[in-house]
Amino acid sequence: METSLFVKCIFECIGSFVLMLLGCGVVACVNLTKSKGAGGGWITITLAWGLAVMCGVLIAGPYSGAHLNPAVSVGLAAAGKFPWGSVAPYIIAQILGGFLGGVAVYIFYKDHFDATEDKDIKLAVFCTAPAIRNYRRNLVCEIIGTFVLVIVILYMSESGNTPAMKGDMPAEIGLGSIGALPVAFLVVVIGMSLGGTTGYAINPARDLGPRLAHAAMPIKDKGSNDWEYSWVPIVGPLIGGVTAAIVFWIVKTMM
Repeated sequence: METSLFVKCIFECIGSFVLMLLGCGVVACVNLTKSKGAGGGWITITLAWGLAVMCGVLIAGPYSGAHLNPAVSVGLAAAGKFPWGSVAPYIIAQILGGFLGGVAVYIFYKDHFDATEDKDIKLAVFCTAPAIRNYRRNLVCEIIGTFVLVIVILYMSESGNTPAMKGDMPAEIGLGSIGALPVAFLVVVIGMSLGGTTGYAINPARDLGPRLAHAAMPIKDKGSNDWEYSWVPIVGPLIGGVTAAIVFWIVKTMM
């Protein structure tokens, strides 16, 4: 039975919610005052983010393909693997899931947010920020990181690489089409290799949804939302996703 677009978007929202709850949650666990996980470090964060993506994929994969990322949706559409008419609803669902995930992290760690004085650490729980603020370089880093994510998804979703099946037909194309564990490893390696400059948003919904939650929640002494930087983890991943699709298409036409 064909899954309706509405149901697909519901699962995109739920999968994105779980992704952000666990992903932003590990940042809170490692950085907020009096957390038992304080000082866990970058390796803990990258591993947990990869596993968080895996959990989101396991939920949404069978129903929506588990894009969980506007850059993935746009990149797949540009490559001809996803209908353009579904892109906007998917993106809305992903951002809503990200927002709700950010709200849940605040509720879960409220006492620790109250105990934390550093405003930048509180913001870092929800969204990314550059280690060195250089908008042009930060943008390039987000483009390259997302290019790697989407190009691997495109090639892994090709016939012969796709493990996920619905009967005799390939499953919906997305993160879910390359398998939950491989996509977790992909996100981990991007974080460990390319995450040191910008925090590897590589996902507009991952950054914008929780950033909106930071703006909306009554966080004690929360400080700025850093809207001045917020365009980078939106524009960069979208460019990276489309660039990956263009490269994929060019190479495929040459074969």
